[in-house]
Amino acid sequence: MDVYEVGGAVRDWLLGQAVKDRDWVVVGATPEQMLAAGYKQVGADFPVFLHPETREEYALARTERKSGHGYHGFEVHSAPDVTLEEDLKRRDLTVNAMARDAEGHLVDPFGGKQDLADRVLRHVSPAFAEDPLRILRTARFAARLAPMGFEVAEETMTLMRSMVVEGEVDHLVPERVWQETRRALHEARPRVFFEVLEACGALAVVMPEIASPLEVREGGLSALARAVAISDATEVRFGALSSKLEADTADAFSERLRVPNSCRDIAVSSAALPRWPRPLSADWVEKLIEKADAWRRPERFEQLLMVMEACGLDAQAAARVREARARAAAVDPRALMKEGYQGKALGDAIAARRQQAIEQVVEGEADDA
Repeated sequence: MDVYEVGGAVRDWLLGQAVKDRDWVVVGATPEQMLAAGYKQVGADFPVFLHPETREEYALARTERKSGHGYHGFEVHSAPDVTLEEDLKRRDLTVNAMARDAEGHLVDPFGGKQDLADRVLRHVSPAFAEDPLRILRTARFAARLAPMGFEVAEETMTLMRSMVVEGEVDHLVPERVWQETRRALHEARPRVFFEVLEACGALAVVMPEIASPLEVREGGLSALARAVAISDATEVRFGALSSKLEADTADAFSERLRVPNSCRDIAVSSAALPRWPRPLSADWVEKLIEKADAWRRPERFEQLLMVMEACGLDAQAAARVREARARAAAVDPRALMKEGYQGKALGDAIAARRQQAIEQVVEGEADDA
């Protein structure tokens, strides 16, 4: 049997980037031979094995045949007579359809190396149209490689548009859409992911809440671009993307994608937060802290504040809000109890001291101005 390194590891090697994950294809072997060699089978739909020492994935060469709609609508054939080229042909993009043998020689039957040089993301074959998930993957790779000048080939974009028109994208399940979206939010230029989906018409199908009107989409993408420089938290980036939606629409958007509760909470809370005045007022800051439940959930409040920064709150104002919350949170109920406050009077005293601390910080901003 012959073993080849394939996919992203080969692509990244040619691009001179650090290789994070390695995948391997085994040609000419049976599951029984893999098990006898100490590999552990983990694939349910097709034979994938873990190396006994490195724990890296080794998959038997296989072909796929369309048998239904969506990501799972395939029949997989794996046998010792499946060739490396047949295995590579079922892959999505030419830049991901290269292999390297044990001696380091490149196997490139579909021109992936040239497409890397030309900075083009191009589909391998018409079989690309059989799997709608490939639209999301292509958009995500575009977001990752955009800083290097990569763009989606026009013929691939045309093919993706036809897939949308033919309704193939309608069969994408929310969990897979979110999985690719979450990963895209952490690529080099996340907004490119959504721009590619918009260009081929898929955004209106899988994320209609942010697809239109234009000011909602562009406002969210602009906020997302700024959020990238502020935080690497998924919650902050998703909150920025959703920032131009109304609270109920942000909730529907989160439900559509089946996002984690932490992301949904930030998206809905961000949409419900009041617009900040210029200059800041102590009353507004106090209401913001209360509405955001900043006393009990300071980490969540910090994420909300970063979303606000992504939406245009200047750094100096954000720093004032942070300082105001910190000073107000430092009010010590035990000290007030020693002063004789208790019961309702204690609660009122805590609120008054917190308000006073907030006013001192915010009025300092007004003095600076």
